[in-house]
Amino acid sequence: MITCTFEHGNTGSLRHIVTHALVEKDGSVLLVKRALHLDEGGKWALPGGFLDRNETLEQGVLRELLEETGWEGKAVSLFRINSNPNRPHEDRQNVAAEFIIRPIRLIGKPDKESLEVSWIRFEQLGPLDQIAFDHGETIRLYMKYRKKNFPLPLLI
Repeated sequence: MITCTFEHGNTGSLRHIVTHALVEKDGSVLLVKRALHLDEGGKWALPGGFLDRNETLEQGVLRELLEETGWEGKAVSLFRINSNPNRPHEDRQNVAAEFIIRPIRLIGKPDKESLEVSWIRFEQLGPLDQIAFDHGETIRLYMKYRKKNFPLPLLI
């Protein structure tokens, strides 16, 4: 939580905004294995992170994708807004803006937040509840969307 002081001295606890990238290529999803010093370290996750103050959601998700994976991408669509205040394994109870991203090209190397970056075929993902935070739920919803498109974005 972020504690803010408002105009008249009142304070309030606010939630962080994060972005997540759903990047698919040839039936595989791009995942990062989180560095051990991070929350949920050692687990696979969607690329993403905190939104900086000076960027839009789209800019933030593309920046995080590049930083964590080395991939440049193009935002295709907002997939869902996850505003669940009880998101599992979250210490800050972030609001997540999740985007479908088309990969363009690999132009860099992952930063120190990623132990490994891999394209994993959807049918080889294993138990989705073993993926960091609630990213497995996002992937499950995306797999349903791939089979039968439904209106986006999802608001959960």
